[in-house]
Amino acid sequence: MVFERKWIHQEEKQMTPLRQRMLEDMKIRNFSPLTMQAYISNVARFAKHFGRSPEELGTEEIRSYQLHLVERGVSFSTYVMAVCSLRFLYTRTLKREWEAEEIPYPRRRRALPVILSQEEVAVFLESVKHLKYRTIFTTIYATGLRLSEAIHLRVSDIDSSRMVIHVRDGKGKKDRYVMLSQKLLEILRNYWREERPSEEWLFPRPSGGPVTRKSAQKCCTRVSRKLGWKKRITSHLLRHCFATHLLESGVDVRTIQILLGHASVRTTQRYTQISEKSMALMRSPLDMLPEKTA
Repeated sequence: MVFERKWIHQEEKQMTPLRQRMLEDMKIRNFSPLTMQAYISNVARFAKHFGRSPEELGTEEIRSYQLHLVERGVSFSTYVMAVCSLRFLYTRTLKREWEAEEIPYPRRRRALPVILSQEEVAVFLESVKHLKYRTIFTTIYATGLRLSEAIHLRVSDIDSSRMVIHVRDGKGKKDRYVMLSQKLLEILRNYWREERPSEEWLFPRPSGGPVTRKSAQKCCTRVSRKLGWKKRITSHLLRHCFATHLLESGVDVRTIQILLGHASVRTTQRYTQISEKSMALMRSPLDMLPEKTA
């Protein structure tokens, strides 16, 4: 997370008083550097849209900006992050508690994620020719890690004696352990022999620090386009595949929740809705109706 720390340092040098105060408010609440960067950027775009300081803007401008984002057709996650950023600014930093109800969250369309079959996962991983990125994506599928968690793994996080991987500073600033399969351990050892990464980061970049999310995502997109599948493949999709394939193999939802690092089991339970193998084993009530006798 070297880049994030550098960003915070640079921001602190050129901050307006309001931006500085907002950054301090987020630090007090132990926000992650990525979240702080996203919130500050969103507020900056909001101010630029109107050409005025957020302190001079209010409910009507926020509503107008929300409509602007909707009309632009931004993704749901982009829209929600913008709303969260403005809510934090006005309710926490500017102390305008009365504004909270005037900045509503949108309703999300609960679309189920598309899942790759195990055969498709194998084809995708084989299609990633760059050893470092293939190892990153394999690690995500083998452990259910988020992309940010995988690229920030340190060499010391791989515990072959206990066959676990230590995930540090996961979502919500929580540490956890995930399983280290024998096959993944062999893949990581082969990667180590070939790449000889740094003593600190498992997946370093030449300029120092871990590889970036952007470079990993670009690699994933390139391979996805090359395969020409209708299914859009992302690193997060591999995490979904990890959970779904575990569920189909008989692992209980509570265990999968712990491995994924979900705060609520309700988040994990969505995978019970997309297990095609489980549905294929069920019998419809129609199949159980008695046959007509002649």
